Amino acid sequence: MQAVVVDNVSKKYDEIIAVKNISLEVGQGEIFGLLGPNGAGKTSLMRMIMNIIVPDSGRIILWGDPFKEKHKSQIGYLPEERGLYPRMKLLHHLQFLGEMKGMSSKEARNTALQWLEKFNLADRVDRKIQDLSKGLQQKVQFIASVLHHPSLLILDEPFSGLDPVNTKFLKDILMEMKREGVTILLSTHLMEQAEKLCDRICLVNRGEVVLQGKVSEVKRKYHHNTVLLEYTGDGNQVAMLPGVEEINDYGNYMEIRLSDKTLPSQFFKQLGGLNIEVRRFEATETSLNQIFIDLVGETIEE
Repeated sequence: MQAVVVDNVSKKYDEIIAVKNISLEVGQGEIFGLLGPNGAGKTSLMRMIMNIIVPDSGRIILWGDPFKEKHKSQIGYLPEERGLYPRMKLLHHLQFLGEMKGMSSKEARNTALQWLEKFNLADRVDRKIQDLSKGLQQKVQFIASVLHHPSLLILDEPFSGLDPVNTKFLKDILMEMKREGVTILLSTHLMEQAEKLCDRICLVNRGEVVLQGKVSEVKRKYHHNTVLLEYTGDGNQVAMLPGVEEINDYGNYMEIRLSDKTLPSQFFKQLGGLNIEVRRFEATETSLNQIFIDLVGETIEE
């Protein structure tokens, strides 16, 4: 069964078209990536799935039915903007939110304590939300979204404010939830995380679908002849070599797109004539980040 079916949905605010004829399906127990630049319509679409706002046209089906009251307790939502009450104490806040989702006071408290222990926040139960760092508030907001054991988890920029250690920790939690059968709809600007986590993705831009499908199929379709180069020395000469079409230079590390006729082995030999030391050279598939840039980069409004 599909957990979510979005069928030809559109939404307009005054004269601005936020979502235009979007259709997609999210399978039960998969991680589905909803990707796109700021203002692409992702948040509007997620809010329509939760019935916070209503589509102007089209329909949304959850577990085979149009939205019903029972679905509210089956969905967990982490918004991009902070949705916490700053003056409430941490444990009381989570207990309150759990009760709002139909949990008993005791169940909400005990479950909150379990999650706080898991996130190394057990020593902060009496701290006010406003006294926590942004990263800790993001952890609390995530706990609030999963406290009631949702079947569908909708995450809007869940890694915002998290350092690399906590980003990995949250990634591990999401994979654990997927193994337990939870359906996860994930919106993120971190293409590397989407590439690793998601089974399928949908890329939207200006309210319309640009591409969608399995991550492996998308990468195969938009594959370029790409190599990774890690080096020391003067990398400015690399762009002058025959066969180089485009370079993303990060300083001592490059993603290089070669022409279709240029073999990576040929290109590697050419590097021997430059004043650089090659520390790593790898022929690789095109990253999801590069595909994102190729498809929507020139259309993003400043």
